[in-house]
Order: sequence, then C-alpha cells, then structure tokens
Amino acid sequence: MHPSLSVIGKRSDFLAANRGLRVARPGFVLLANPNGGKGMRYGITVTKKIGNAVVRNRMKRRFRELLWAALPEGGLPDHDHILIGRDGGVERDFAALRTELAAALTRAAEGKGDRPRPPRHRRSRRA
Repeated sequence: MHPSLSVIGKRSDFLAANRGLRVARPGFVLLANPNGGKGMRYGITVTKKIGNAVVRNRMKRRFRELLWAALPEGGLPDHDHILIGRDGGVERDFAALRTELAAALTRAAEGKGDRPRPPRHRRSRRA
C-alpha cells in the first residue's frame, strides 16, 4: 500500500462522499468528495446484489489493487475516493478496469461528474 493513502472506515464518510462527484463506468461507480485536508483516502463498497461473499471479496481485492496503483499518480489530493462495485465488475478484464479507473479519475479531476442521483425518499408511515 502507498504511504499517502488511508482507508475510510466510518459510515458517515461514505455517506458524505455521496454528495461529491459521481463518475459511472461499466464495472464501478467512482465517488470523489473533498475531505477538508485529511489527505487522499479510499473506500470500497460492494453490495449483496453483486453476489455471494466469495464474489464480493474478490471484487474488493481487485478494486483495492486498482486504487493502490492509480491513486498515487491520478487521485485528487485531499479527496475521498470511493469505488462502488457494479454487477459486471467481477468478470471485467483487469486491464479494462484499470483504463476505466484512469478515465474516471481524469473526469473527476476536471470536475465533470455524471448527473447526481435523485434523492431517495423514505416512504411515510400511515397512521
């Protein structure tokens, strides 16, 4: 692991990253959010929709390697970078994922995110 990278562990930091830039790619979604001088940090999220624990852990290992390789050069300084696994991400070629991550980091550095997701409304309980 690169010495200037640290891991995001708190749920509140993951939720805060949702307010930042969002760049979607076929294998993952990259979230980049300024963290107020806490350095370059990364986090990985893979939901149960993707597959069983074996599949999710393989995807997380692949994402970790991608981030360790790409962030020291291409990451945004003092930003949180979060990769959210998408359905086809496990089967994708590692080289393809690497180029997609580089392109996503470039877009994020230019400030060109995809349109923000609409807010999820909680259903109100009826009395």
